[in-house]
Amino acid sequence: MKQVTVAAAQFFSGPDPAANAELCADNIRRAAEAGARLVVLPENSNRVRDFADREACWEHSEELDGAFVTTVRAAAREHGTHVAVGVDLRGERAPDVYIASVLIGPDGELIGVHRKHVLWDYEYTLFVPSDEELEVYDTELGRIGVLMCADGIVPDVPRVLALKGAQILVNSLNSRGPDELRVHVPLRAMENRVWHVAANTVGGPADAWPWMGGSQIVAPDGTRLATGSEEHPEIVLAVIEPELASAKSAPWTDSVFGFRRPDLYGSLTAPADGLPVAAMFGPAPKDMPSAMTDVATLQVSWFHNTDWTITRAVGQIEYAARRGADLGVLPALFCLPRGYEREAPAAAAEIGVRALARVREAAAANGIWVAVHLVEEDGGRHYSTVFLVNRSGEVVHRYRKTHLGTAELGWATAGDELGVVRTEIGTIGFMVTDEVWVPEVARVLALAGAELICHPADWGSEDEPHVAATERTEENRVHLVSANRLDSAAAVGSQIVRADLFEPGQPIALMRYPTGYWSRHGFEEQLLVQLDLREANSKMMGHHLDPLATREPKLYAVLTEARG
Repeated sequence: MKQVTVAAAQFFSGPDPAANAELCADNIRRAAEAGARLVVLPENSNRVRDFADREACWEHSEELDGAFVTTVRAAAREHGTHVAVGVDLRGERAPDVYIASVLIGPDGELIGVHRKHVLWDYEYTLFVPSDEELEVYDTELGRIGVLMCADGIVPDVPRVLALKGAQILVNSLNSRGPDELRVHVPLRAMENRVWHVAANTVGGPADAWPWMGGSQIVAPDGTRLATGSEEHPEIVLAVIEPELASAKSAPWTDSVFGFRRPDLYGSLTAPADGLPVAAMFGPAPKDMPSAMTDVATLQVSWFHNTDWTITRAVGQIEYAARRGADLGVLPALFCLPRGYEREAPAAAAEIGVRALARVREAAAANGIWVAVHLVEEDGGRHYSTVFLVNRSGEVVHRYRKTHLGTAELGWATAGDELGVVRTEIGTIGFMVTDEVWVPEVARVLALAGAELICHPADWGSEDEPHVAATERTEENRVHLVSANRLDSAAAVGSQIVRADLFEPGQPIALMRYPTGYWSRHGFEEQLLVQLDLREANSKMMGHHLDPLATREPKLYAVLTEARG
């Protein structure tokens, strides 16, 4: 299998484009001398953005045949390496300027130009977002997809590129937040099973919030092969095997693309203004009151015997109600020994009937809503089902898991709907365990108007809560409540991530890295958090960026096409 050395170079570009072109050329030279055949450089490598308006932006931006791009092309040709470089490019008419990444071949010829689709906040005041079709480029190194910074803080652009066959994502960043290296960059590799090479700006003026650096090279399984400093210019290198991205297996499924359910994703390509979420676009109305819902993770799972486990869960429900919780969420198949549902689904369903009856009694006796995940039997078929029980003990909604992992295919039937339920405690959606790895699930629920997602969990790795679950809140601005089993493989407790309300003056880290709460792993511990549903009705990530309203559904047809 072919091995390729790739590099991500991080540095700061000042106000002199000629000097910046030479800085790029020097980084290309040093990376090539270290063996790199692909070098990724930061966004706006041509010039720091110190201009105040669109006219100044136009004046200081570049042409494809201008001196800056010509210098970088010459360096790529001289050193025989592929280069992806971030350049602010003029459009056809002043003062339109696009944030672009230029992909250059080892012969110095242009392979392609990606113009950024999703802009970061202030960029909407200076630049024009692209609505061009997303392309994947065949090269001697492999199939390369190009994205830029904010394109990757939402799932759509990298997902489309991966479904179109990208093996390597190259990502030029200009980020001041910690979320790129901790969340966005690794997750886009993991959820798509592709290589991800991301180069960020680092440092900058002493009196300004610094660019974060942290350039990364990430393998399809999420292994961080190389990570740059968060403070200093440097080049990070790693050896990759592009063909490994063709194997889409993951711990939870034989194929991350086969795991998908495109038949349920129609809303992803529907006009945004016709979806329930349209009423939630932009900031929450100033006269919209707070709507508080107290949510508890009922962290309990099978121990000693089934009856005792169910009794412990009832005790958790009672305790949560005494503490003032409106809703309690139980972990994945809490009342079953690990793997029991695979060995004896019919018996597991009988236990589910008993457990549901006890949960309904406890909910009614204590005046609390409960989400409980159980094996359900219906018409001779077995489902992995979340039941939502109201304060009166009635089952008001059931979600049958729609995405079945490899371990479930032998016993479970997939559900056929990703929906939300509107209740007195909010508009609630559901996902189960490994569905957190599927960006389309939370996206569809958010587009349906979900304010809160209940997630019976069984963490398989630390990346599942800290990266995947965190991102689902970040990219959709919706509260996510994950109740984890005590015996999960990852030593992380239950987690609640809140859809923080953007407010002017908010530090960048808080704008893009949602607040999380955790309980300890392995303890029958209860996490109680008060969530304001008003936060989920404000989709703003900053002054100008709404990560749902800025989607381009007309470009996402591939999301609803079946892939093996």
